Amino acid sequence: MFFTTDLATISHGIQLAVAPVFLLTAVSGMIGAVAGRLARIIDRARLLEDRIEAAPADNPMTAQYIELARLRRRGTLVNACIALLTFCSILIGLTIVVLFLGETTELQIYRIATFCFLAGVLFFLAALLCFFAETVLATRILKFGRRRDL
Repeated sequence: MFFTTDLATISHGIQLAVAPVFLLTAVSGMIGAVAGRLARIIDRARLLEDRIEAAPADNPMTAQYIELARLRRRGTLVNACIALLTFCSILIGLTIVVLFLGETTELQIYRIATFCFLAGVLFFLAALLCFFAETVLATRILKFGRRRDL
């Protein structure tokens, strides 16, 4: 495998490989936001579990169990979202490596870069769908001042 020593080619390879880094920035920001949502879901579930354990034996705590089930569904969606974002990051990172190697060596691997980038974008879109579904579930729980029958 031949690595180029031409400064212009190396500079162009770096410029080409840096463009997907902006997507990585968006993904890392989204992971932070989704991880925050997961932390709130876990905190709320722990609170409900403590209330259920402290309740008298004759209290069925039906509303709390229903809310726990909803939190479990939301947690599943958030975990899927984080997994998809992680796979997206890996694929975008591979895209950067492949683009740089394709530009600075004799390897003809641009098809791999295309596949990695498009797969990464698809994983990002799937993560957005999970995020959207989780936010819809989260807002369904809200009562907005009205009494809601369970």
